[in-house]
Amino acid sequence: MQYPSLDLPENPRLTANLTHFARALRAAGIKAGPGKVIEATRAVAAMGFTSRADFHATLTAVFVSRPEERAVFDQVFRLFWRDPRYLEHMMAMMLPAIRGVAEERRARPGEKRAAEALLEGVTRDAPDLPEGEGEEVEIDAARTMSGEERLKTLDFEQMSNAEMAEARRMLARLSLPVPPILSRRMQPAPHGRHPDWRATMRAALRTGGEVRDFSQKNRRPRWPALVLLCDISGSMSAYSRAVLHYLHAVSNHKGAGWARVHGFTFGTRLTNITRHLARRDVDEALAAAGAEARDWQGGTRIGACLRAFNRDWSRRVLGQGAVVILVSDGLDRGEPEDLAREMERLHLSARRLIWLNPLLRWQEFAPRAAGIRAMLPHVDSFRAGHNIAALEGLAEAISRPDDMGEKARLMALLN
Repeated sequence: MQYPSLDLPENPRLTANLTHFARALRAAGIKAGPGKVIEATRAVAAMGFTSRADFHATLTAVFVSRPEERAVFDQVFRLFWRDPRYLEHMMAMMLPAIRGVAEERRARPGEKRAAEALLEGVTRDAPDLPEGEGEEVEIDAARTMSGEERLKTLDFEQMSNAEMAEARRMLARLSLPVPPILSRRMQPAPHGRHPDWRATMRAALRTGGEVRDFSQKNRRPRWPALVLLCDISGSMSAYSRAVLHYLHAVSNHKGAGWARVHGFTFGTRLTNITRHLARRDVDEALAAAGAEARDWQGGTRIGACLRAFNRDWSRRVLGQGAVVILVSDGLDRGEPEDLAREMERLHLSARRLIWLNPLLRWQEFAPRAAGIRAMLPHVDSFRAGHNIAALEGLAEAISRPDDMGEKARLMALLN
């Protein structure tokens, strides 16, 4: 399709549309600040506006800086620079529809995220198109604080599709800070707690043996690694998806302080999904992880999968005080003795072992299952992981030192 050439000074609406387009890209997770808008305006002025392909290539060169951003950019571009009736198309894609016996097309990575970004409070004028004049489209996606508070306490398994989409956006904003570990190595510090005699004597040699000042040092801080072992069996499917969204946000959060973030899924076999979590786009990352974990929504062999982790990965990822988060309901079909032995080995290898069990949401919960009773003695913290509020409490569980009250509570559950 050929477009008429536009002169930017005479068509200020294109600049306004580029501004709103950048706002939609920011909502989808792509860095697109005012500087990018200026660059895009100058680039379009230099390249012209003669075809849709050239226009797409020009904006791609300006706004896309990483390979994983291209899928989201293409979807936002496709949905934004079209007829104002694009809203009907987006709503049809976002909401479930009955299509008879025909199989519904699965959304490509980034497609749903692009539609959500355009629906999430982006108010703009419709793009200038040769078919006719645009009209202003306002989308009110305002959410009240009471709605977010209600969503925090709602069970993941009881959420509708719209509520789950909003919960994922809330999980993407969460962080999981961790306090540093003080190593035995020292580093110079002007107001340290330990005298540095070697540095003091070295400085005295430069002044003819006269000690003019005492050097001091402190223990060097270092940050632990985070390891997530996530049960993806049929009974854990809804909770596992939410926790993996949360883990993706933590692994891409620069200020969390974790040295490394490792992710493993298990059902009937163990799968390492760490490299997929490194992708910036969450839809693409989880799609790749789901394609590799072929035992999704299958059976459960917790003991065998923990044995595989302890044998193949424990020494690689649990060094230097790693924190392990185990997400499972504890319903194992294997031998309880084998499960207890592997849990003990995992506990001894980790600095802290936290177990998230969605069954704990029931007030009448009791560890009657043999698998749960075999696992409980070997964890440092036992928490529910069924909603956003429970995941927010992970930071407290990680930063808290060994608590004898927590140990007593776990033993009381077993008795």
